[in-house]
Amino acid sequence: MAKDQATLANARRDLARFEKLAKTSLVSQQELDTQRSLVSETLGTLKADEGSVASAQLNLTYSRITAPIAGRVGLKQVDVGNYVTSGDTTGIVVITQTHPIDVVFTLAENSISSILKAQKSGEPLLVEAWDRSNQNLIANGKLLSLDNQIDVTTGTIKIKARFDNQDDTLFPNQFVNVRLKVNTLQDAIVIPPAALQMGNEGNFVWVVNSDNKVSKKSVIAGLQDSEKVVVSAGLEAGERVVTDGLDRLTEGAKVEVVAPQSNAPRATRATLPSKGERE
Repeated sequence: MAKDQATLANARRDLARFEKLAKTSLVSQQELDTQRSLVSETLGTLKADEGSVASAQLNLTYSRITAPIAGRVGLKQVDVGNYVTSGDTTGIVVITQTHPIDVVFTLAENSISSILKAQKSGEPLLVEAWDRSNQNLIANGKLLSLDNQIDVTTGTIKIKARFDNQDDTLFPNQFVNVRLKVNTLQDAIVIPPAALQMGNEGNFVWVVNSDNKVSKKSVIAGLQDSEKVVVSAGLEAGERVVTDGLDRLTEGAKVEVVAPQSNAPRATRATLPSKGERE
């Protein structure tokens, strides 16, 4: 290409001289036309050289494989020295995007209306990812989208949440328990799940009075998770409820509070997120 550039420059200089000489009839018109043709021919050769260089540069990029996304690299699929082609289906390595990372979980179909209503507020719905034991919070994210169909077999709908995961606390295909915050119940009365019993007349709890005697009280249970149950009606804040030895209780029986009274399970007022669901 450099040679052709020099040839073109020399041909243009000769053409300039020929044009001056042609004005004094020292060169013929044919010689002038020939020189002009030589310049055009050399210019075409240079253009072809530029095309060859561009093609070579493109082919050079094909010798380097660049991932279109960033993420966590898995174990290599081929070893150094193996021959690979563009038609290989196994690939060289699998890359999984982790920043951000999405979590897919399911919710019962009767929760859809409350989720859609909460979305209309314009505020993003918060999602928490907890570990398998449901004891440790791993990450916080936001609701991304709902599937457009309900699974008629399970009566559930798939939901996708997105987490920034900048600290890499979530790992691809990791099992997590998901809690979706749809609404907050202010001043709700909550009790431990173990205190809630089911009888012929519905839900009830055993309440301990100041004399440490128990009585049965019918209650209406609301939302619940693994740690607490919302009592919509039938119980007052501060009332103590029994959580152990329930099968041995009778009306008016006296019980012994093993733990200090201040630590005994009580119906208390609290703020409770809506029921979370498992992924």
